[in-house]
Amino acid sequence: MSDIIIGRQQIFDRKLDIYAYELLFRGNDFDLNHKDGATQATNQVITDTILELGLNTIVGPHRAFINFTTQNILDKTPLHLPKDRIVIEVLENVEIDERIVANLKELSQLGYIIALDDFVFTDEWRPLVEFADIIKLDVLAMGEAGTRELVNRLKAYKVQLLAEKVETYAEYQYLLELGCDYFQGFFFNKPNTVSGKRVSVNQAAAIELLSTVNNPDVEFEDLTKIISLDVGLSYKLLHYINSAFFSLPNKVSSISHAISYLGLKEVKRWINILTLASLSDKPEAVMQNALIRGKMCEELADLSGNKSDNFFLIGILSSLDSLLDMSLDDALSQLPLADDIVSSILYKKGLGGEALKCVISYEHWDFSSISFKGIDQSIIGDTYIHSINWAKDIMSNIK
Repeated sequence: MSDIIIGRQQIFDRKLDIYAYELLFRGNDFDLNHKDGATQATNQVITDTILELGLNTIVGPHRAFINFTTQNILDKTPLHLPKDRIVIEVLENVEIDERIVANLKELSQLGYIIALDDFVFTDEWRPLVEFADIIKLDVLAMGEAGTRELVNRLKAYKVQLLAEKVETYAEYQYLLELGCDYFQGFFFNKPNTVSGKRVSVNQAAAIELLSTVNNPDVEFEDLTKIISLDVGLSYKLLHYINSAFFSLPNKVSSISHAISYLGLKEVKRWINILTLASLSDKPEAVMQNALIRGKMCEELADLSGNKSDNFFLIGILSSLDSLLDMSLDDALSQLPLADDIVSSILYKKGLGGEALKCVISYEHWDFSSISFKGIDQSIIGDTYIHSINWAKDIMSNIK
């Protein structure tokens, strides 16, 4: 039996802080369209992944939304999981009867959070609404008019509303005004509808630094001068390398020493990360997504035996649209990047583009496109988890 691939999608609160992650599962061993297959998939993931790897590895300190089938609920599978860490997501195809209502009510009374997925208000589901904590609204399927109507109907109940499949800034804004409590969707991974944002003076300086750092002819001396002339960069570099992240036997006290220790490739990577972080005032999760893309692209290149020098850059720059609130084409046009890098990001051309396509397909669960140079999908899943952990470590050391 092959490993099941795990994905996760952020769920944000009204302040755009991460509230939870929905865990997304795919694999070839189970037919998820069949009720028994879906139940087995959930059980397999719980036993082999969540309990083995640990929830902290997957979602950090946040909650995990987990899909449960009819049989999972009848078996009271959630009782095997910590009530303070998970949300029981009741799938829309669960067959509602007295036993299902009774079991979910018991779980609710024990302190588990109950969320109803892709909710449609029917008499069959009304008993669950009485004690559910969260109702997920498929705003893409219902449209704005249908969403507003359902939200008005639910005002009589003590439930929180989670808008899922939010894809644009305009959608997020009207859902916020409508009173939704949580938000989920591709909005943070795709360009939103805000356009024409000018690059500020500070951003212009940051972009100039990005240009210099990614010049293929840049040398140690150039980087030392750039960093030394910027007090903030100097402080952050020394703080970064002296952190527990590197576990150095001796402390580093000079910029040249730091650069020599890290090496040209690592210093370039560090400046790219720090500069991109300074360009955006978006939530930390947006920058973390960019880091996950970059690291995963780089690791896919290494696993396939290809030179990975530009893969990290391709991955992180593919998120410039989300970081800067402008189209990816416009954002990239401000950087003197080599044509092959631009082509990889915009058109998914070349090896770098193929790796990026695989990573984005993994994010969006376009399961048929999760492939790169014959690497087994279970290994791609492991790479994703490793990239998540690496990105969390990096974010904790660049603040």
